Parts: sequence; C-alpha cells; structure tokens
Amino acid sequence: MDAKAGAKALDLLGLQNVTKQETLVKMGVLALCCILSFSLRLFAVLRFENVIHEFDPYFNYRTTRYLAEEGFYSFHNWFDDRAWYPLGRIIGGTIYPGLMVTSALLYHFMNFFHITIEVRNVCVYLAPLFSSFTSLVTFNLTKELKDNSAGLMAAAFIAIVPGYISRSVAGSYDNEGIAIFCMLNTYWLWIKSVKSGSLFWSTMCALAYFYMVSSWGGYVFLINLIPMHVLALMVTGRFSHRVYVAYSTVYVLGTILSMQIAFVGFQPVQTSEHMAALGVFGLCQIHAFVDYIRSKLSAHQFGVLFRALMAIVSAAFGLVILVLAITGKVAPWTGRFYSLLDPSYAKNNIPIIASVSEHQPTAWSSFYFDLQLLAFLFPVGLYFCFSQLTDANIFIILYGVTSVYFAGVMVRLMLVLAPVACVLGGIGASAILTTYMKNLSVIARPERKQRRSEAASYPVKNEIATLVVITISGLLCLYAFHCCWVTAEAYSSPSIVLAARQQDGSRLIFDDFREAYYWLRQNTPEDAKVMSWWDYGYQITAMANRTILVDNNTWNNTHISRVGQAMSSPEDKAYEIMRELDVDYVLVIFGGLTGYSSDDINKFLWMVRIGGSTDRGSHIKEMDYYTPTGEFRVDREGSPTLLNCLMYKLCYYRFGQVYTEQGKPSGYDRVRNVEIGNKDFELGVLEEAYTTEHWIVRIYKVKKPENRGNEY
Repeated sequence: MDAKAGAKALDLLGLQNVTKQETLVKMGVLALCCILSFSLRLFAVLRFENVIHEFDPYFNYRTTRYLAEEGFYSFHNWFDDRAWYPLGRIIGGTIYPGLMVTSALLYHFMNFFHITIEVRNVCVYLAPLFSSFTSLVTFNLTKELKDNSAGLMAAAFIAIVPGYISRSVAGSYDNEGIAIFCMLNTYWLWIKSVKSGSLFWSTMCALAYFYMVSSWGGYVFLINLIPMHVLALMVTGRFSHRVYVAYSTVYVLGTILSMQIAFVGFQPVQTSEHMAALGVFGLCQIHAFVDYIRSKLSAHQFGVLFRALMAIVSAAFGLVILVLAITGKVAPWTGRFYSLLDPSYAKNNIPIIASVSEHQPTAWSSFYFDLQLLAFLFPVGLYFCFSQLTDANIFIILYGVTSVYFAGVMVRLMLVLAPVACVLGGIGASAILTTYMKNLSVIARPERKQRRSEAASYPVKNEIATLVVITISGLLCLYAFHCCWVTAEAYSSPSIVLAARQQDGSRLIFDDFREAYYWLRQNTPEDAKVMSWWDYGYQITAMANRTILVDNNTWNNTHISRVGQAMSSPEDKAYEIMRELDVDYVLVIFGGLTGYSSDDINKFLWMVRIGGSTDRGSHIKEMDYYTPTGEFRVDREGSPTLLNCLMYKLCYYRFGQVYTEQGKPSGYDRVRNVEIGNKDFELGVLEEAYTTEHWIVRIYKVKKPENRGNEY
C-alpha cells in the first residue's frame, strides 16, 4: 500500500510539474507576442519621430489635450468655434469619447507616479500598447473556442497581421487603435456568458460593450452580430436558459449604458440599425414564455395556443414597427449603412461618402496583402469549427462569414476581418500541427508495439507528417517575413511627413505640411479663416490653430458643397463665395513638382461632384470639366472650364515657369505626366502668400474689396 501511495504521489507531483511547465511556456509565448506586437509598430517612430499620422488623429490629439488640461466637464461642454465656421461644433455631443478618456486617464496615471510624459507621446504609443492587450484577449477568445495551443497561435498571428497593424502603428491615434481590443474583449466575455449562463460574466460583457460603444461607431456591427448568434441558436434548437440569461442581461444593461454616451443618445431604441437587437430580445422573452407554457399544457392545447399567440404577436409587432417608421420614431438606415448593403448606393446618391478612399470596395490583392497565409488558413479554421459544432463555434462562424462580406464591400472593414482571420487561422494551424505531430515517430515510444498494425496500413505516415510539419513551419516563417516587410514599407509612413528614395538610395524628406502649418500659425491673425478641402481641416486646426470652414467630420454636406463650388468656379464667381464665407486664406495641395499624387488636382472631380450635389451648385456639371472625348486632362486639350477654374489656377500659378525634369518643357506636371495647358495667367482677387519648399502646400490670401471712398 505504501508503495502504491508513493507511486501515486510521484505521478501527481510529475503531473503538477508538467502543468507548471506548460503554464510557464504559455506565459512566455504570450509575453513574446505582446513585446513583438508593440515593437513591430515602432517603425514610423524610428524612421521619422514621435509624430501623429494621417488626418483624423490630429483632431483626436487636439481633443485629448483639451481633456487632459481642462477636465472632463469642460471637455463634455466644449463648443469649438475654430471648426465649421461660422457654424462651430459641439465636441462633447459629436464624438465617441472612449479614446480621449483612455489617453487622458493613462496620462494622469503616469504623472501621478511622477513618470513625466507629454500628452502627444501618450497618443503616439497608445495604439501599440493596446495591440499588446489585443494579443492577450485573442488568446482568451480562441482558448474558449478550442484550446490553449490554438489560442497561442491566434495571439501570435494577430500580433503581426498587416490588416490590424495598418490602424495601430505608433502615431495612428484613431478610434480603431483601441476599438479592436474592445470588440474582441466583448466577444470573449460574450462566449464566457453563453457557456456559463452566469450573471457575472454577462454583466462584464455589458460593461465591455459600453467601452466599445464609447470608442468606435463600429459597435453597430457588434450589436447586430450577437443577436444574429442568438437567433441562430434558436433556429438550430440550441437555445437554453444560459443563452437567455446572457443575452437579456447584455442587451438590457448594455443598451442602458450605451445611451449614456451623448453622441449615441436614444439611437439604440430609435434607429433601424439597432432594431435587430431589440427584435431578438423580444423573441427571447417569447421563447422563454412559450417554454413555460409548454410545461403546463398538453401537446394539443399548446399547439392551438401557440399558433394563435404567434399570429397575434407577429401582427402586433409588425404594426408597431410600421407606425413607428411612418411617424419617424424609428429612423431609417444611414447612408453609410446603406452603402454596406449596396456598394453602389453611395456613388449614386452620396458623393461625400464615396469620395473617401477607405470607403471603396476592396481589391482581391488586398486580402492577400493584409492577411497572407491567413487567407488560406481561414477556411481551414471554418472547417474545424463546423466539424465540432458548439454554441461558441457557431458564433465565430457567423463572425467570419459576415466579416468577409463587409471587408469585400469596404476596404476599411478589412480591419474587422483581420481579427477573426487570426482566430480561425490559429484554430486551423493548431489543428493541422496537432494532428500530424502525433504521427511523428518518437524513439522509445511506449505505444510503438501496439501501433504496428496501424503503421502497416499507413506505411509512410511518419514521412507525410514530417513533410506537413515542415511545410506549415516554412509558411509561418514566410508569414512573419511578409508582415514585417508590409509594416515597414507600407504602413509606417505618416502622411504628414513624406519620404522618397533618391538615385543613390538615400532618403529625401518632404516636410512641407508642417512647414505650411507653422507659417500659418506664425504669420496670420489668430482669427483668420482658412478655406481648404475638407481633408486638411483637422490638421489645420490642430497644428496651425486657425479657423477652418470644413473638416474631416463631414457632417454638413451643404457647407462642404459650398467649398467645392468655390474651388470649381471661375475666379470671379469663387470670390463671391469666399466673401460670403468670410475667407481670409485659401490652402491647396499640389504635387506636380514632386510627383505627390494625392494632391487636390487628383481630388478635384470629387469637389465638382459634391459641389454640384446641392441646389445652389446645380449649375456645376461634371461633364463640363471633361474633354469632348470624355477625358480629364490638364494640358492644352483640357476643358476650358477646368483650365480657368479657381483650383487649377491656385495649383498651377507660376508653375508654367518651372522646369521639373530634364528634357521636359517648363510646366511639366510629374503626376499627370503632361505639360500644363494654361501657363500664362495672373490672379486677380487672390495673391500668393506662401509656397512651401517643394511646392506641396500653397497658401493664398484673399484680397479685400476696395474701399468705395477711394474713388473720391
């Protein structure tokens, strides 16, 4: 007995040691994933500096700085008079404050412990920090779906996947930087809630959903996916008390909390995007009530009552929805939501939405570029989820299928596909490696004798397993190289600072944007009003601290249309609009000298379309800016309407005297690769105020009308 007890104790001790070793390895791998996730996103900082990227992040940085300096009460009630002149903007009621509050709390937390750091640096490094947290949450989510090995694979995948890195590099201070963490955290807690039926996990899921709502407008995808999961469980006969407790708690508590966000308000109970969640909540109550009645009645009595109740409830629900829709109590779908269901909707009806590059349909090559190996492991993971169908696996299948559709409709939503591709890719890769690793021969394997008959029927099992493991390992290495290359070359260049390669391989830096904004800040009156296309509004207010007419919020299509009308009109007509809008300076972006293709000439047709989309701009016709053969040209064969409009003159003023390339005539545009058609012209109502070193940013001052007294 003592010998047996001792043997059991040794076995137990050995099992504990193995468990400790597995835990240590798991923690080590997760720590490496977090470090890799953070460090890989620092290319932009190493190559340039701690600089905010793109356009929207500058508004986020400006509001975060105001919140950190003035406090939440002042921030919530802040009326910004430097935006959308002369309308202004109420900041607290028009943004998702989660990003700013997170950064401000982190800033105050670090300063409380006397770790001195600027708000700008907190903003720069916040997205890489949360990408590390995302790796941990991805591990937890995938572990709930399969096991620890799949979770570790998924965590490693999401740490370096380009589709997520594109929105989370250092300096990319946008809502998506923390929103993916919030979304996956909510999904993980939802799966925990469904598995356990626990009120605690359901409450935690509702709190995570509240954080998600406060951080990103993409929460609408989440609050439709979870009801879709519950509905699928009902249809497949898997609905249970656990699901009822989980969804009822998450919906009721989550909806109440989400309505505390000023920008969201009563939308969860008034807009069509949220009606699916409300409808499924009602179905849950009906389902639970029906189950209770079934337990009290005979089968015949229940059948009669059930058919009568279903007819009455369906008719009443349809009538209520119809009345609410007719009376305007339930708002219709927004333009952006319609464009997800019909990709041509925005192009045909709302040009302001269609003009945004990230709202365009996704090219097939982008799927490989942003996912690489995951594009092939994705269906493998789906197969293994289908083969072992559970409540949790049904959720990830729905998430995967819907995200593929939305990522195809809008390139921006590749960000939603990347996490589920990592989860399913982790499940697929783990399942393949686990299956074939078992087939590898090991010296002194105890089961060798027992498996001789199996080996006889599978003679090259070891060789095939070795080949598969080596192949998968090689593909994983290629995936890592691809992710590092894409991150370094494609996603680590801030649009505010441009770089190019010279013939000797050295880098040439174009810092024209900051140069122009600094000039505006130092050389113009503090109350000066600047007119530019809406793309640059956030940067002007944040860096130049000057009042702008339109910015990247794009909430007022009429105001943006008025600016588009000014840019596409002749100088005298544009002057009337600029006087109407009280414009002091006009800023345009021009790339003809350097070859910068994202300039205002290439965006000009969108200005024409948006300018002509309102009643006051009905005289602006897009076809007037094309040649008789339907071409958009800036050379001598270009349309006279185009060659004499304000935008053309502001971009090409004095450019006809400049030689840009050897062997080319003066006024040769290096973006359009033509000699411009209208060289010799002078400006009448504007004067050149400043042009940056490489001519990328050009600023003009609007002349004031002459005093009538001068005539006498």
